[in-house]
Amino acid sequence: MALSAKKLTAVLLVAATASAVGAAWETYRMHQIDRFNQAIQSGKTPTTDTQSFEAKFSTAYWLAKGGRYQDATLLFLQLLENSTPDQKSAVQYNLGNIFFLRGLLINGQDMTVRDEAVYLLTQAKTAYIASLKLNNTHWDARHNLDRVLMMLPAEPSPGVGESDSPGLIMGNIPVGLP
Repeated sequence: MALSAKKLTAVLLVAATASAVGAAWETYRMHQIDRFNQAIQSGKTPTTDTQSFEAKFSTAYWLAKGGRYQDATLLFLQLLENSTPDQKSAVQYNLGNIFFLRGLLINGQDMTVRDEAVYLLTQAKTAYIASLKLNNTHWDARHNLDRVLMMLPAEPSPGVGESDSPGLIMGNIPVGLP
């Protein structure tokens, strides 16, 4: 079956129109992405793709950068639900950074906040380890984990510390000869 010149022209015209529409859409989308990236870099809320992982991640990042750690932590925790392992690694890394910064802010102010600082640094350690389990090539997480481990007090040995009674550690093991 041979196509007539009119049919061939119509088919090519439809293909050219579809290509032009596709190119116009891609150009429009590239401008949207450019505006999105500019908004994220300046710390503003993007006007497009507001429900994307990147938009929410950026919002959480800028909240943390502005000192609103609790809001940022909640938003980061929401991002953990539906994300890829690499995205989860980045979220865990940023959660670790939040806990690390908060621990550094209160560490050493007075003796009453020492327990809270240790708690925050332990949370940072846990987040960095989770990040590295998801992506073990994340060097910033390794570096920060190393710094947190140097700051945390050494783990006490079992039976040493406030209570030197080995009965608390050994549980139901009988003491002495029958």
